[in-house]
Amino acid sequence: MRHLPVRMARWSARHAGRAIAGWFAFVVLCLVAGIALGTNEATTKDFWVGEAGRAEATAAEGGLERSPTERIMIRARSGELDMAAAGAAARDVTERMRDLPEVESVAAPVRSKDGEVLLVSVVLNGPELKGKKNVVPLLEQTAAVGADHPHLVVEETGSPAISKGVNDQRDEDLALSERISLPVTVITLLIVFGSVIMAGVPLLLALSSIAAAIGLSMVASHVMPDAGVGTNLILLIGLAVGVDYTLFYLKREREERARAGGRLGPEALVELAAATAGRAIVISGLAVIVSTATLYLATDVIFSSLATGTILVVAVAVASSLTVLPALLVVIGRRADRLAPRRAARRAGRGKPARAGKPETGRVFGALLRPARTRPALTLCLSVLVMLGLTVPALGLRLIDPGKDTFSRDIPAMRVYDRLTESFPELFVTHEVVTRSTPEQAAQVKRALEDLGRRAQADPLFARAPKEAESTKDAQYAQDAKSPETPTNPKGPQSPTNPRTPAISEPTVRTSADGRISVLGLSVPHPAPSTEAIESLTRLRQDHIPATVGRLSGVETAVSGDVARGRDYVSHESDKLPLVLGFLLLMTFLMTVWAFRSVVLGAIGVVLNLLSAGASLGLLVLVFQGTWAEGLLAFDSLGAIASRVPLFLVVILFGLSMDYQVFVVSRIQEARQNGMSAREAVLEGINRSAKVVTSAAIVMVTVFGAFVALHLTEMKQMGFCLAVAVLLDAVVIRLMVLPSALLLLGERAWWPARRPGRTVRAQEPAAAGSPAEVG
Repeated sequence: MRHLPVRMARWSARHAGRAIAGWFAFVVLCLVAGIALGTNEATTKDFWVGEAGRAEATAAEGGLERSPTERIMIRARSGELDMAAAGAAARDVTERMRDLPEVESVAAPVRSKDGEVLLVSVVLNGPELKGKKNVVPLLEQTAAVGADHPHLVVEETGSPAISKGVNDQRDEDLALSERISLPVTVITLLIVFGSVIMAGVPLLLALSSIAAAIGLSMVASHVMPDAGVGTNLILLIGLAVGVDYTLFYLKREREERARAGGRLGPEALVELAAATAGRAIVISGLAVIVSTATLYLATDVIFSSLATGTILVVAVAVASSLTVLPALLVVIGRRADRLAPRRAARRAGRGKPARAGKPETGRVFGALLRPARTRPALTLCLSVLVMLGLTVPALGLRLIDPGKDTFSRDIPAMRVYDRLTESFPELFVTHEVVTRSTPEQAAQVKRALEDLGRRAQADPLFARAPKEAESTKDAQYAQDAKSPETPTNPKGPQSPTNPRTPAISEPTVRTSADGRISVLGLSVPHPAPSTEAIESLTRLRQDHIPATVGRLSGVETAVSGDVARGRDYVSHESDKLPLVLGFLLLMTFLMTVWAFRSVVLGAIGVVLNLLSAGASLGLLVLVFQGTWAEGLLAFDSLGAIASRVPLFLVVILFGLSMDYQVFVVSRIQEARQNGMSAREAVLEGINRSAKVVTSAAIVMVTVFGAFVALHLTEMKQMGFCLAVAVLLDAVVIRLMVLPSALLLLGERAWWPARRPGRTVRAQEPAAAGSPAEVG
């Protein structure tokens, strides 16, 4: 591992043209392969978790799985609803929808209780997750009906339309985040390097690494299905680590160039950089990859997609830093060497002295380092207390699985959804009770489920089916509409294996053709995240089912639905958290010990990562679980944190924290190997790494912080927590806690490794390629 970066840099330096061409050929090949194979998207069954997952698997076995459904609402633009005009619009909707190949059936219109809204329900063909792609023609036809009936408002919502709206909004948000982060990244790099060319190199490699990783992720999806979140993470992590790795390598090459004073050629300089920064990049990349791989232990398709995307983009970013980057530096270095005499002559002609090298640590960094240097014990205690204080709010962490009720109201389908549930509150939530039995028990199971339906109807937490006709006018309309209990114009015959019910009805039992599987749907007039909806699920599972179908011997029963999915998903993640966290701590410790041959540094790395992750999660809870910051960050508080956020963030934060740990400690180790005392090595290593680590942190904070501007609350939470964690890690941990601890420990920090003998740096080109001499 120690010699590999040097050997790769040496080859790339000597064959710069082939290395550069080979890299971009690799990027193109990855994209072509990905596009040719396409993305293997996760199916509904890939998301099945817990009891809700078992219920959905059982229902699918009997052909009774949930189908994507759209709701078309017809209401007056002003005043009372004209039922004749509304009926004509409903017939128009029905005729248009039934002609679409994406539609399976159209239900008869249903009138709201207040008589102000007419509702047409449309069932789409195909599985539930395909609805967001198939819904586009339906939305077009709904808009056409609205145009043909200008005195009415004809609008559409449903899970497919909402999913499409969320995807469209996410794409717009990602484009916005790129417009924010890219300019700031360019400005930061220009400040660090003072050169457009040198600033462009990190961006070029980061963007090419992202492109290659996207192509590879499409190929990888045929082994592990893509949950639709991998590409977002590749963009997020790819820009951050891609720029960081290149930044560290470039900074080190420039240091070696300044130190050599023109005595070494570009080839020798990149070998010197590879022996130090190259090795640190490899170790850092492996640390991120190993940390992220622990997400696979969660056995969840979303976390697996996140892990795959992160691992691929980090691996590609490391590869770019070890192959094409040395080649680019050689090409740029040769050009700089050719232009150097002319630049020197011009400066001499103007009477300007040669540029002096800038100090590694400016006034700001010197001020931040002064407490650790002068009073390490006090600085350590105060810094740790501050981080622990920031962690305290995390003790009140509450988790929620965000459903459609939590999405931004900037999405048109969500505004229609609010109007839909206001007129038809029974459409908020549906619990689905699924049973499996022998065919001989079918009649008995049906009676027990019907009894369960009656018990639920008597429970105030559940919705009661409305009366079919509360007035003569309603009865006449129901007759004209062919009765709201019968679907109209279905695509294909109705059969016991695939029956359809209207949007609103008495609880009915659906049974598979073989009589083994039965499903009962129960409506709840409360939003999925509400206390009432959650309590209705608890009461159903713990009281109503045991009192009815649960009494039957040999009958398997499970409950699914939006609430059950969310609660079971949170429970599943909570159960996996100790396993993932345990392996994460172990891998962090082992990676640090392997990299620096020090058990003490391994323990310090684990503690520092815990402090960083804990403080950032505490701030996340403080900001997003309450309501005080809603106006400041433009979000509606969920009163909880999205269930995927803490586990994902802890894993990613451990990996990113290892980035800085490796780069800082590597510089300290190098100074120690060059004969400095423990104290001198710490101060030298921190001084030389502070500016570049902080610059890298600015890039990461910008990339992650841009996600706070997004609409989706879950993405806001992720971006905020990552940005805060990186900022705390770069400033508090690396400039205060770590140097204070190492100064207090002295040589004991490197136990059980022995103090190395003094290493003499190579000064001649011939010696520059020897990694044993450069340390």
